[in-house]
Amino acid sequence: MSQILDYELLKFGKFTLEVHNLLGLIIIAILAFISLRLLSRWIKLNKKNDEGAKYSLNQLGRYGIFVLAVIFGILALGFNLSGFFVGSAALLVGIGFGLQHLFNDFISGIIILIDGTIKVHDVIEVDGIVCRVKEIKLRTTTVVTREDKYIILPNSVITQSNVVNWTYNPTISRFDVSVGIGYEEDIPEVLKLLKAVTLEHPAVGRFPEPSIRISEFADSGVIITVMFWCSEVFRVESIKSEIRLAIFKALRKEGITIPFPQRVLHISKAAKGDLPVDLKD
Repeated sequence: MSQILDYELLKFGKFTLEVHNLLGLIIIAILAFISLRLLSRWIKLNKKNDEGAKYSLNQLGRYGIFVLAVIFGILALGFNLSGFFVGSAALLVGIGFGLQHLFNDFISGIIILIDGTIKVHDVIEVDGIVCRVKEIKLRTTTVVTREDKYIILPNSVITQSNVVNWTYNPTISRFDVSVGIGYEEDIPEVLKLLKAVTLEHPAVGRFPEPSIRISEFADSGVIITVMFWCSEVFRVESIKSEIRLAIFKALRKEGITIPFPQRVLHISKAAKGDLPVDLKD
């Protein structure tokens, strides 16, 4: 039996591939495959974590199993890793300086997956861009914007920037739209109308109810702000547009005017002589 296991399959310089090396490599590959299947099954059966946390656990587990499989695979082939690292220390230092940004992205990816403050399906805002997280890898994070454009972000950008996570808190978020009303209108009745119109939208939360406030006495009219709570954070701009349209229709139906700036132009008698005939009157 020992003769079979020690049988040389390949020899290249000082490296010799024997049967037991190949068997060890196959066993490691099988164990890694079984470990991945068990990890995936355990994560699916885990009811304590949400989908984003499950994704992070799955990614970390897969990367960990892969790294361990590679290390044990190299050892199974008979390579001495300690000698390799000692002999190539200077080379590794040079590579480290050259690829420091890449390593920074890798470390940032591990931090994002372990920390859990940003998960898959979260709606985040980075550099003024609102987007939904689609995939988190070790080096990059893939996000999709409200215009359905996919952006590949290096993980270091996320860890080193001020990121707003709109879905970090499971409760609904507050948004607002504003409208101007003429001073001659019955403002208390307008406030009731705006609240009723806002509540008609199915995406607007009922608890708490929308809050209608007078926010400013402007030159052209009274500025009223409609504040409402909504869980559809990613598509909220479309919802705000729909609410504005509903408010516009309701105000027009009730004969309530939306004022706009007007300017009166006074022309001196001396300047009237230079105007066209149809504008002199």
